[in-house]
Amino acid sequence: MKKIAFSVLVGITLVATSFPAQVGTASASAAGLCHPSLKQVKADDESDRPAKRADAVPGLVVKYIPKGFIYGDANTQRFKKAWEYGYLWADDRDDVDRKHRSLWVRVVCWSGAKTLKDLKKLPVDIGRFTGAKATTIAGREVLTREGDGALGHGRLVGWVEKSGVVVTVMASKPLVKQLDKIVGGVTAR
Repeated sequence: MKKIAFSVLVGITLVATSFPAQVGTASASAAGLCHPSLKQVKADDESDRPAKRADAVPGLVVKYIPKGFIYGDANTQRFKKAWEYGYLWADDRDDVDRKHRSLWVRVVCWSGAKTLKDLKKLPVDIGRFTGAKATTIAGREVLTREGDGALGHGRLVGWVEKSGVVVTVMASKPLVKQLDKIVGGVTAR
């Protein structure tokens, strides 16, 4: 009986791996960080309820997501010199409420990103690293700064994952103490 079950499992695995991935979001999520096909992926107008989990950001795995999020939103944006995509997890509290819980993980694709100091010149509208300080979180060299204005309250963290690829994490004030777990749990696929 065990031999039959094993051969059926092997047969299913071989069939599943012999077909190419379908074009669309499923293949985009497996495409890797800053793959050109991700430029075509559009964010939905509707929020995800419940929020997606670890594989919400194409090319990344977010292994530690704090509890308490009600919804999530995928986001993409293009700029003159860069483009970005990411995912925002949030609860239902008002954004100005200091108890509001939100986590935004994003990938910025920019050929100018080679070293940590390049983040200070990141060509994006929101989530810049002006006035940021270098530190180490979860064994990663990162730039960090307090959130303000459009970012809201909390802390913004960013690092160069590889040449041309920046990963940022914005955690609202109630999640700042968990940044070590959050940042440590973000890995490229």
